[in-house]
Amino acid sequence: MKTLHKTLALVALATSSAAFAADFDTLDVNGDGAISKSEASVSKALMSQFKELDTDGNGELSKQEYSKA
Repeated sequence: MKTLHKTLALVALATSSAAFAADFDTLDVNGDGAISKSEASVSKALMSQFKELDTDGNGELSKQEYSKA
């Protein structure tokens, strides 16, 4: 039973990480290679981290900055 719980936890973690990473292209609605605050506003979780993730302070997230989420 303990092994089953560990396995399920690993599957959940892997799935959530993969889904989060795949969302960059979905969030980058205009396809300019960055996620603006306007584009990020559809995700409360992303908006709560936006300022911290925007390490260069340009008001948008690059793919590299987003990958740190």
